[in-house]
Amino acid sequence: MAFQLTKNDRLARTLILIVSVVVFAAVVLLGKVKLDVELGFDEHIFAKINAVINSVVAVLLVAGIITAKNKQYSTHRRIMLTAMLLSLLFLVSYICHHLFAGEAKFGGEGPIRTVYFTILVTHIILAAIILPFILFTTYRALIGENERHRKLAKITWPIWFYVAVTGPVVYWMISPYYG
Repeated sequence: MAFQLTKNDRLARTLILIVSVVVFAAVVLLGKVKLDVELGFDEHIFAKINAVINSVVAVLLVAGIITAKNKQYSTHRRIMLTAMLLSLLFLVSYICHHLFAGEAKFGGEGPIRTVYFTILVTHIILAAIILPFILFTTYRALIGENERHRKLAKITWPIWFYVAVTGPVVYWMISPYYG
């Protein structure tokens, strides 16, 4: 039998909201800080790592939905928990990149600039709001509320997938402008 949490919606809601607010605040605040240290390697390696992690998460999300639709729930659980773990690693790498490399300025002009900023803005907004959805969706699965899990997943999955796909696109578009 798979691991299952004991249901405690009040505690879960509190913890999920605290984690979501803390992560959002850390990303916003640390995005404004640049540490002036010599790492001994190109600090933009973190951005490349982020793009790779996001790409793998996107693939895992597709595999996760396929396994769920095929009722391979044990495999689905492992895949989705792996996607969450990689997303945690992404967060650490994302913070490292911004702490050590600072903000990069997109140098494209004309229509590509509009495309870039449209993708970037939608990516940022959706990335900011998806974390509590991911955590609530996971919580519902871990307490065995499968119907509520499925209902939330129908909202969570496409947004998480969009964020996972657009992250590497943003990297691909801005990486030529890393200084």
